[in-house]
Amino acid sequence: MMSQKTKYGIKALIFLAKQEKGSVVHTNDIAIQTQVPKKFLEQILLELKRNHIVGSRQGSKGGYYLLQKPEEVRLATIHRYLDGPIALLPCVSLNFYEPCSDCEDEHICKMRLAFIEVRDKTLEAMENITILDMV
Repeated sequence: MMSQKTKYGIKALIFLAKQEKGSVVHTNDIAIQTQVPKKFLEQILLELKRNHIVGSRQGSKGGYYLLQKPEEVRLATIHRYLDGPIALLPCVSLNFYEPCSDCEDEHICKMRLAFIEVRDKTLEAMENITILDMV
């Protein structure tokens, strides 16, 4: 299940994408408009900034803005930055792989094979949906 953190991050990005190009929006305004707790939103925006999805300006006219075009920001990317792996099991993760401690042979594990299919279909959907699609 997607965390509140990722859900709030997506809501904030949709809001920023709706703004006039180049607009800088204060964190408080984003929080009010998206109904996201301001303190939590600040942490989320800092993570998105560290990952070059949003930029920020300091000062009284400061705030956040999109660094990337909304059509370039994919759900899969946002999920990975804010939640980590898309895969439901560590042994099927493409970027965060870990072997399962209770599996004798992962190459024939039926559970692993099923969850590879789940991962692939989920990843395909998340890679094909952008922030622009949700605006």
